[in-house]
Amino acid sequence: MDRQKTIDDISLLGGHPALDFVNTVDSRGGRWGPDFLNSYDDLVAWACRLDVIDDKERDALLVTANRSLSDAEKELGQAKDLREALYRLFLSEFDESQISPNDLELVADMVRRSLSQQTLGQVGGIIEWRRADAKDLDAISNRIAVLAAQLLTSRAERRPVRACQGQNCGWLFLDQSRGGHRRWCSDKTCGSNARVRKFRAVQSD
Repeated sequence: MDRQKTIDDISLLGGHPALDFVNTVDSRGGRWGPDFLNSYDDLVAWACRLDVIDDKERDALLVTANRSLSDAEKELGQAKDLREALYRLFLSEFDESQISPNDLELVADMVRRSLSQQTLGQVGGIIEWRRADAKDLDAISNRIAVLAAQLLTSRAERRPVRACQGQNCGWLFLDQSRGGHRRWCSDKTCGSNARVRKFRAVQSD
């Protein structure tokens, strides 16, 4: 029996951290799930893997979470609310569905919280905005919201977001293909499976 994938070994195929965050649900196609974010520790592990936080921030957040498990569980729920809002927002770019003002406001609220914690600093003679260390449990969600907002507002300057057409998939990704008509999150998995199904259907006719 194959070992079930965890947050530490799921594929990163979105081409952007915000899309990889949306893809922490294994399937959004014919079925939903399983969900790879089953604890706040999973959220921290994902954020560290994608460089949303560094190792020092990871350790600090885990200490804070262990001191208040109920608060950590609440923040995990809020992170998932953000994830689903981002899924709907980015999917609307692909299928031209209507955008929910509530989804936009959820992202905007988190962005405002993240930006309010930034300070001006000097690095190598250059003055720049510097984000505060991730100490509060909502730091990860807030940073993801900033990354997502940057991607959402750059549509005219970047490649389009697509949804994988594989059966039982639905993952989102930036279409970096030359022709701009990529259909699969991965040609080796969903693409290969689709070709096998098509071949078998032809053989059975």
